[in-house]
Amino acid sequence: MIEVRNDGRVRVITLMRPEAKNAMNVAMWDGAARAFLDAENDPGVAVVVFTGSDDSFSAGQDVIEMGRLAMGEQIEMEHGFPGLTKILIDFPKPLVLAVNGMGLGFGATILGVADLVFMSTTARLKCPFTMLGVAPELASSATFPALVGRQNATWALMSSEWLAAEECREVGLAYKVCEPAELMEVTMRHAHTLATKPISSLMACKRTIVEPMRAAMHAAHERENEEFAVLLGSAANIEAMTAFAEKREPDFDGID
Repeated sequence: MIEVRNDGRVRVITLMRPEAKNAMNVAMWDGAARAFLDAENDPGVAVVVFTGSDDSFSAGQDVIEMGRLAMGEQIEMEHGFPGLTKILIDFPKPLVLAVNGMGLGFGATILGVADLVFMSTTARLKCPFTMLGVAPELASSATFPALVGRQNATWALMSSEWLAAEECREVGLAYKVCEPAELMEVTMRHAHTLATKPISSLMACKRTIVEPMRAAMHAAHERENEEFAVLLGSAANIEAMTAFAEKREPDFDGID
């Protein structure tokens, strides 16, 4: 479900679950976590490019699996989403995203911990947390306000509305927007430019840029986890999961 390849000193990690729009289940959380840890510890890797297969970047948390968790089921995992979040916040090498299509939930919030983001003109993002009756994730409650300002972050995280690629570039979530056929070429060209530099210097630059935010990101992640745990399995969340299964819009009227 996770494809890993090297292109010189650039490590390319690709989500490979196209039949589910690259939705993340436990196997994929754990696989992605291992891939990032391997890249971090490989002295020959200078830069990581992260992308999705087919026409989707990532549909975020597998909703069926979320429903199982909401009903109290215990699912065995090595790292899971919380572990991957900590790995991404602490990831010491440049992380470059090629957002090739739809990004939902994790597929949107990961932009906040990336160092450079390239988006296809056909890509769009949604943070569907309020639509699912849950809370933000992946430290987005800290990274989004820092990147785009409080009001833009509030709309992105509270509205559950789609954000177009050009809108993401305008507010600062993306560095460049490319035509679909050019996305990987442009992304890899920039990644290789970085990868020609000393890895120690790249890592030092990233530390100086990110370190002032790192404690805030970890703290936000902990707050988000606490809020998510309270809301998962709540009346609003159950209504959202039921509506998804029944292929209808959720009705939160009368639900606190």
